[in-house]
Amino acid sequence: MKIFLDSIGCRLNQAEIEKIALQFRAAGHEIVGTAENADLAVVNTCTVTRNAAADSRKVIRRARNAGIEEIIATGCWATMEPEKAAELSRHVVLNDEKENLVANYLNIKPEAHRAELAEAFDLEPLQRIPLPGYRARTRAFIKVQDGCDNECTFCITTVARGSSISRPLDEIIVDIQSAVNGEAKEVVLTGVHLGSWESLPPMGEGTDFSPHRGEIKEGGKMGILIKSILEQTSVPRLRLSSLEPWNIEPDLFELWRDPRLMPHLHLPLQSGSDSVLRRMRRNTTREEFRALVVSAREVMPDVAITTDIIAGFPGETEEEFAETLDFVQEMNFAGGHIFTYSPREGTPASRMKKQLDKKTRKSRNAKLREVFADMELNYRNKFIGKTMDILWESSKELPALSRDEVDNGNFQMQGLSGNYLRVRAVASEPRWNRVDKVSLVKIEGNVILGDIL
Repeated sequence: MKIFLDSIGCRLNQAEIEKIALQFRAAGHEIVGTAENADLAVVNTCTVTRNAAADSRKVIRRARNAGIEEIIATGCWATMEPEKAAELSRHVVLNDEKENLVANYLNIKPEAHRAELAEAFDLEPLQRIPLPGYRARTRAFIKVQDGCDNECTFCITTVARGSSISRPLDEIIVDIQSAVNGEAKEVVLTGVHLGSWESLPPMGEGTDFSPHRGEIKEGGKMGILIKSILEQTSVPRLRLSSLEPWNIEPDLFELWRDPRLMPHLHLPLQSGSDSVLRRMRRNTTREEFRALVVSAREVMPDVAITTDIIAGFPGETEEEFAETLDFVQEMNFAGGHIFTYSPREGTPASRMKKQLDKKTRKSRNAKLREVFADMELNYRNKFIGKTMDILWESSKELPALSRDEVDNGNFQMQGLSGNYLRVRAVASEPRWNRVDKVSLVKIEGNVILGDIL
């Protein structure tokens, strides 16, 4: 059977779709890069914003228009609106059933055989193969945790994903090493609230397990996870996705003295005003966030610290918005995502008084984008003239008419530095999934042009 997989939204969704691909391959099926001629499509949906929900519906319709009759809709939008998802797809799999999606769909009988296959999904260190088509990635996204217990007032993801659940360390280690065996040059740890990961007993053992109990003090629980991965796998580059600023021990960043840890931290702030943070029920303050940033930069002076900000949260006054503008400039972020607040049914914020009008919300979004564009440009300018290691994520052969314009190759490469700078260069051969030293020459749009050394 030919299976097309697609994912909308966060890196956690990407990690889950890669695991689904691994399981279908283990059962002997083929993963294809386009919807045309596929027998089955699986779409991992998102509902973090209204646009994400709309995109989820579009992707399902696109698969249906390509002629696929068997479509499985799963993920957060499908979980929150299962009846609407059922109108567009033949099967709807809720988030709490997603782990068994492949085994349940294949419905292998007798039950003993199905149990054996489920066990193989969990235990077999199968080699990772990047997804074909436009989702081919050199980085492997590994899910270590799901759900969140914080209940931010604006967040629908907590409703869709449920309470925080951590994966056992030994499962994570097996997944990472299999990705490395599959020639992944970089592993990205993902979760809804990655910083809430807790050490769990290995599969089939008791409940009092804590790896390296008493041995690892740096960074608390996250320190246990990171240091164990560095010690027990041969991962060349390790990156963390979004880390909520609470539950992070200040000395966690000491672990970044290991060069295999990529100097990029995404620390969602959401607002630079303490009063707005309280209404958002964010378990942090300006002072606590500032202390984290200072701790990180003491270890990594050139670290890329990026964030998320919500513009126009209910009740946000001009003074509170000004506090946010001042604070983000003080933090001097390397970049970030700016979201215009949109009420999500089922969240406390949607029922708050003093909802701001759309014009005000969009105006504040635009002002924040201007500030972030300047900060991002200033950050990238710091590295012009320097040499950095770049992992190439894409390789494209130049058109014949363009080849006379370059003197060092016919392939356009694009990839990422350790601190998440997007770099483009020309090579004499396709170098996808390789790491090269590159001299950074100049900024062009949202990328830095460089020369491969």
